[in-house]
Amino acid sequence: MRPIIQLFGQILAPTAKRFYRALDNPELMQTSVKREICDRLIKSEYGKTLGVHSVDDWQRVPIVDYDALEPWLNQKQQQIALTPEPILFYEKTSGSSGAVKWIPYTQSLRRSFNQMFCVWAHDLIVNGPKFNTGKIYACISPQLSVADNQSLQNDLDYLDGWLRWFLRPWLVMPNKLNRLHDANLFKHQLALALLEAEKLEIISIWSPSFLQVHLKYIQENQDLLQTELQNRISHHRLQLLTESNIPWMQLWPNLKLISCWDSANAADQAQGLRSAFSSSASLSQFPGVLIQGKGLLATEAPMTIPLIVAGGCVPVLDEVFFEFEDETGSVYGLHELNTGKEYTVILSQKGGLYRYRIGDRIRVTHYYRHTPCLEFLGRHQAVSDFVGEKLQETFVNNALTLLNLQETNFKSLMPIADPPHYILLLDSAKETPEIIAEQLDRVLSESYHYQRARAIGQLAPPEVLISNEIPEILVSHRIHTGSIWGGIKHPILATSPISNELLQKLNLEIAQK
Repeated sequence: MRPIIQLFGQILAPTAKRFYRALDNPELMQTSVKREICDRLIKSEYGKTLGVHSVDDWQRVPIVDYDALEPWLNQKQQQIALTPEPILFYEKTSGSSGAVKWIPYTQSLRRSFNQMFCVWAHDLIVNGPKFNTGKIYACISPQLSVADNQSLQNDLDYLDGWLRWFLRPWLVMPNKLNRLHDANLFKHQLALALLEAEKLEIISIWSPSFLQVHLKYIQENQDLLQTELQNRISHHRLQLLTESNIPWMQLWPNLKLISCWDSANAADQAQGLRSAFSSSASLSQFPGVLIQGKGLLATEAPMTIPLIVAGGCVPVLDEVFFEFEDETGSVYGLHELNTGKEYTVILSQKGGLYRYRIGDRIRVTHYYRHTPCLEFLGRHQAVSDFVGEKLQETFVNNALTLLNLQETNFKSLMPIADPPHYILLLDSAKETPEIIAEQLDRVLSESYHYQRARAIGQLAPPEVLISNEIPEILVSHRIHTGSIWGGIKHPILATSPISNELLQKLNLEIAQK
């Protein structure tokens, strides 16, 4: 199998070489991409309405968000006013903020994701772990509602047909798994497939919590799974399923890579995976499994690629045109960014989104070749302002860091409407909920507006709920409200009050404990 992997690397090499050449002159490449995207805009009804006749008219294009573009979208039509290219399908977003959005996909946009994958895979083959089996599990999400039938359910659905065909023999993909409508049946069938995949080398998922849920299912259903796998896996692997704490590294001895979100809201959960797959107390002596962040990858567009050779995430500058806005409202090109500075992303892509304010904040970490590497910091202006407390996501993240919750892999602060106050959800902790609640109130009171709201009685004292079932309860709730399982993100700070239904489920879980 190793020679086939090397052959795959050779097939990907021309795409990678073109990308690296682009990194040497980002201004030139971005100018070319801007012109290509502008040519599409000129041919569209949207561009004609704006009076765009050439790339010199770019400033006539307004900087917009999804709400401004929604009147131009029609999910029932193959042709829309935003692009002259036919729409292949609409993909549902499932981010940590805002309502569900439907993003139109064209062949050109799909090709942008394809190009990103090719560069990423080439870097892994050349500079990453030495893969031997090539066996890969790519995230599959169950279709738990009728609306899900319109969405991509598999990581590899973002790729061109030839690449999906080439990779299919290496996939761990139970037949019709993505068509299951029952969450527990889905977990059971996926658990069986993963346990049978002794040669598994790569796990590609979106949210780390997706994998954590399935590891937890395996741990809690050992006897049932062991019975079903009696004649399907080796005696040694069956014995591993009898241990009180399953040694995951022995169960999948070939595992070399887990690709998942690992920054902003997903940082704690990714750290939990690192702990689960580490047989060493020191993460600097990690025994073979690379937990690699996916970079900044959204439904709307591929934005950055994690490259081992670059020591960070480089922008997909040959497929997406980037603009960046600083705190003063000034807008910069990719080649004009300063190391250490923070910006919000404005993107233009090949599926009909032009000067689109996606809402993500980045920091420039360093330059690779002549191109800035970008670190995802979180959503822009994620603010909870229930009674005037004006809690901002960055402040809350820093405040929770001060609590020193070393045992915690999951945390999320949510507002409650009646009476107005906040509740901190944790999967585990050394201290009692009461002690943590007092500490939380103290660190949040460093915010003037929060402290004032507490002092005059607008906000009641915060609560803390601790249970290792909380992440799964939240996932279940989000699924039933329309989110795609594999892509669910849990925000550090929720900006909308928690529903009574969800709060009752959480309180019931705590009471049963």
